[in-house]
Amino acid sequence: MPPNTDRPVTILGGGAVGLCTALELAGHGVPVRLIDRDTPGSGASSGNAGVISPFSVVPQSMPGIWKKAPGWVLDPLGPVTIRARHLPRFLPWALRFIRNGTETSARQSSAAMANLTSGSIEMYRHHLSGTGHEGLVRSACYVLASRDPAMVTDSGLDSELRRVAGARVERIGAADLHDLEPDLAPEFRAAVLIHGQARATSPGRIMQVLTDKLRTMGGEVLQTEIRDLRPDPQGGWTLDCTGETLHADRLIVSAGAWSARLLAPLGLKLPLEAERGYHVMFADPGVTLNNSVMDTDRKFVASSMEDGLRAAGTAEFAGLDAQPDPRRAETIATVAGHMLPGLNIARKTTWSGLRPSFPDSLPAIGEVPGHKGLFAAFGHSHYGLMMAPRTGRIVADLVRGIRPNVDLSPYRVDRFGSV
Repeated sequence: MPPNTDRPVTILGGGAVGLCTALELAGHGVPVRLIDRDTPGSGASSGNAGVISPFSVVPQSMPGIWKKAPGWVLDPLGPVTIRARHLPRFLPWALRFIRNGTETSARQSSAAMANLTSGSIEMYRHHLSGTGHEGLVRSACYVLASRDPAMVTDSGLDSELRRVAGARVERIGAADLHDLEPDLAPEFRAAVLIHGQARATSPGRIMQVLTDKLRTMGGEVLQTEIRDLRPDPQGGWTLDCTGETLHADRLIVSAGAWSARLLAPLGLKLPLEAERGYHVMFADPGVTLNNSVMDTDRKFVASSMEDGLRAAGTAEFAGLDAQPDPRRAETIATVAGHMLPGLNIARKTTWSGLRPSFPDSLPAIGEVPGHKGLFAAFGHSHYGLMMAPRTGRIVADLVRGIRPNVDLSPYRVDRFGSV
């Protein structure tokens, strides 16, 4: 029997995934209630580098990662840091992550990633249509720039995975690179271009616009903190919130890095790591990037946005409750200055937020085994912005009793063992 679509579906988490799921449901006439403790879209969905890439299909753990990771951690300007206090809890996740660094695992994860990134640009444009803010998504390339031409190739496994997903990948030398991005430091001497991308000129404003659109479609948006969720003996789910108790017949958990903590009382033990990222926004940068540019040596991304130039990156493993380390943001500011020698650093602001990361770079999507009416939609790691629209469509179909035309086994909540 199909589910009752007259009662609201409750979504926990108002990031890009939760918002896209809510819009898909509302578009099919299903009442929606979206709950977030903060303003929807104000977390990692607003603080990212703004890359919208159908071809972000290269897992974080690739062959040889075990050789590179120690150098990244030891480098003061490197892209990875691990706080000593968190190390005992982090090591089991790290071992699983490294075990995924094989060619076979990379190809399997990449194929599953492609199912979620495909069509992301068109789907964002669909969600933004009619809002008057369609220009928040602009066509662009993704420029993977390096100082060492010998290290730049478009024939490696990463480029192959992108081509399998349909990308046009091109290697360019110094002259073409600086014609494309004149403000880039001359020490960058080669790059790989990924064509057919887009960039968000303000990820935060996109989330605001989508929230407003959801309200116009009849969606309810509540700002409150969920303290506990549990099965209701009469059916459905009981949600203990700040100052009130709510009921949900059907419940979607898309609370990002906090999702595993919400589900833990149900006996679910998930290897979801809270991976803190940072960005620095330069309000009057004095330089412009025409595309999103990654410094492949330092593993951070810079992009011009409507409020200035944003440099974003780093992966800090410190746990869900650790406070941000301002030194990480200063590291990004330093390497951004190296990338763009003309960068005006006088007016800058910093931000940090948590990415929810599983060791295989894939999210958890689908109904939770043994818990009828409870659906997972979290764990999108560095890829949440581009995976959100497709994830939203898949989850909306599942909630409505429709089987998506996608193999969902790679995203099973219990793929890491018993839940």
